[in-house]
Amino acid sequence: MRAVVQRVKKASVTIDGSIRGQIGQGMLVYLGVGKGDDESDAVFIADKLVNLRIFEDNNQKMNLSVKDTTKEIMIISNFTLYGDCRKGRRPGFDLAEEPTIAEKLYESVVELVKAEGMNVQTGVFAADMDVLASNDGPINFLLDSKRLF
Repeated sequence: MRAVVQRVKKASVTIDGSIRGQIGQGMLVYLGVGKGDDESDAVFIADKLVNLRIFEDNNQKMNLSVKDTTKEIMIISNFTLYGDCRKGRRPGFDLAEEPTIAEKLYESVVELVKAEGMNVQTGVFAADMDVLASNDGPINFLLDSKRLF
């Protein structure tokens, strides 16, 4: 699994003109599922999300996780994180997991994060979504459950 984690001041997701979810300060996560990913990858990513120390403490040091604060999380499915742009001009998506398996693992990450007591908002898997974010910093991180980066 791969994730792009953005620290945000606020974020929202709209589908067909209706707001599906919105958060205040916290993290916006774009989550992709790759071929061969399983529940252990979901557990790794969920643990990283709730424990990643990207929020400032009283000394302006990134020492606090979303779990240590009252921040919120929005998780958006994004198969394009497995887009391969190394050859040609059109991305290939052979490394992305097929939708039925990917959706189950995406939902698993959402449920694991919720089980940690987090307020989690989501989009709709495979929907055409309009995501708005006010980046804080900007501060962005890349996560990969296979630890490729």
